[in-house]
Amino acid sequence: MKVSTIKFNNTTVTAIHIDKFVFPIDKINDKFGTDWERDFIELLKSKQFDKLNNWYKDNKKTLIKDRKGIAINANQVEYGPLYRNPHKIWGIGLNYRDHATDLSETAPSSIPASFMKADTTIIGHNDEILLPKQSNKVTGEAELGVIIKTKCKDVSPDNWMDVVAGFTTIIDMTTEDILRQNPRYLTLSKNFDTFFSFGPLLLTADDIKDVLNLRVATVLNGSIHAQNIISNMQFTPDFLVSFHSKVMTLLPGDIISTGTPRAVKLTHGDTIECRITGFPSLINNVRDLKFNK
Repeated sequence: MKVSTIKFNNTTVTAIHIDKFVFPIDKINDKFGTDWERDFIELLKSKQFDKLNNWYKDNKKTLIKDRKGIAINANQVEYGPLYRNPHKIWGIGLNYRDHATDLSETAPSSIPASFMKADTTIIGHNDEILLPKQSNKVTGEAELGVIIKTKCKDVSPDNWMDVVAGFTTIIDMTTEDILRQNPRYLTLSKNFDTFFSFGPLLLTADDIKDVLNLRVATVLNGSIHAQNIISNMQFTPDFLVSFHSKVMTLLPGDIISTGTPRAVKLTHGDTIECRITGFPSLINNVRDLKFNK
């Protein structure tokens, strides 16, 4: 199942994507007499998400057949971030050795280089990334995001998918010049407004053949800056979910941003893109607050 949050009737609502069509949950409820939560986080909290996925599998052909009046053409949709208020956003630094060389650092080998981000950093597809006045070197990083679907603790790496709703595209930002002043400035350098873009779609695991074979690319102004596959991570997603569940109880909607093949410097007027195999691209334009709009 492919899910997004779209701007619809002056609000936002969860929607299901089938081919070139988008089906808002509101329209599905009206058409089929269902009572699915319209908000993505509420779908997770109410434990409806797996039930919705099963319903979708049973009714996919009917949705397409009876789409008149409930489907929107995908190219006419305006997306928001999947949601705006996760309890936690875990970021993973230097999870590919190539990225470690950007900062003249050694990639961690025993435990992940984790950090946390605030929900005030969140933006969505086509929103602007704002380069803050305090920094002269902001970098952007394409990453695979893992979305937690249920409250969990001490998850086994063998059972990690039992607690995962699905995966999404992410662009994470860092004020690299501030970080270079002192490694203890990592939290500050990661938490300026607009420094975490995610969406537009979440794909459930049954829509992905093999997570480890996904290719992640950081793309600047249409050119691939760096790319790598998930299996080349120092700490793969199964380990990351298990490890962080042993640190903190994970809650529905928590996000683990798994690390980037490499960061790229952003300047005023740039367009950065996260490309991952099988996902639509996540794209954001860049505006420097040191310049007039």
